[in-house]
Amino acid sequence: MLTRKQQELLLFIHERMKESGIPPSFDEMKDALDLASKSGIHRLITALEERGFIRRLPNRARALEVIKLPEAYTPSLQPRRGFSPSVIEGSLGKPQPAPQPAKPAPAPANDASTVAVPVMGRIAAGVPISAIQNNTHEISVPVEMLSAGDHYALEVKGDSMIDAGILDGDTVIIRNTSSATPGDIVVALVDDEEATLKRFRRKGASIALEAANPAYETRIFAADRVKVQGKLVGLIRRYH
Repeated sequence: MLTRKQQELLLFIHERMKESGIPPSFDEMKDALDLASKSGIHRLITALEERGFIRRLPNRARALEVIKLPEAYTPSLQPRRGFSPSVIEGSLGKPQPAPQPAKPAPAPANDASTVAVPVMGRIAAGVPISAIQNNTHEISVPVEMLSAGDHYALEVKGDSMIDAGILDGDTVIIRNTSSATPGDIVVALVDDEEATLKRFRRKGASIALEAANPAYETRIFAADRVKVQGKLVGLIRRYH
């Protein structure tokens, strides 16, 4: 699975090479994806290379080869600065703003002990993936699981929070908030493009996103690179 930015960069490189036969420069890639620095482009190219979508050609400046494309690629796209390709996995163009979950809808009159909470997509508990997309469906959540405010649910993908009791396939209930206290488990958006479920810590002026699995390292970012999208308040698990 590719993040939105990885998909956008892959298609931008592909379309530019179809037009001119020459890969775009890092500055052109940065401008097309509306990133603040070229370091983000380096990171995206490395991710695409590791996933087998592109290959860097040795001994040639700017030399990239597109090996494969997303399955739902639309060939009629035309590259342009700030383009918005139609690709798989939902959101297009610039990073989408934080979701604005609907207020919990009242449950049917014969079940006043639950409320309907929108499921907003999938969240990574592991290597960050594209998350928080569109409201796909709703689930009934016990009233006592919710705190004050608006809530949404996310399906967990990955195992980095297993020591906190959060497993791959679980559904987490999130209170919509942009603030967190050290020790809270939060939905964190990194660089406006990758979302992950981690424990929130502060390291001086930086923010640490801490896994609950010794196989994963704590990731530390400058404070302006991380936005809190919500705080964990509950969890639902189905047994098959």
